[in-house]
Amino acid sequence: MKIEWTEKAINKISDKINGKQGHMTLNYDTDGCGCVMSGVTNLSYTDSHKQDHEKIETNFLPVYLEKTKMIFLDETMKIDFVPEANSFQLKSPNGILNPRMSFFDRTQA
Repeated sequence: MKIEWTEKAINKISDKINGKQGHMTLNYDTDGCGCVMSGVTNLSYTDSHKQDHEKIETNFLPVYLEKTKMIFLDETMKIDFVPEANSFQLKSPNGILNPRMSFFDRTQA
């Protein structure tokens, strides 16, 4: 799997985490979706990652993904930031996977 951060996304995440130590995770959340096929992606910055997560090296921060949810994502993806929507986007060559992806800072600091 390959994940690339755009310059706009790198700048926005850098502002949000502001030098904090942690791990970036790309979550595929299915809670309340009714079906595992209808999951929604989001980004979380956490103090630690779970053992069932796989580390994906990127051009910026490594991203951790839950191994069992990787099947729902594309092999090549890009994380972008859209200032007009004030949100992140998850894209692939096949299209936009999430046009308004949330970011959660879940660090204790």
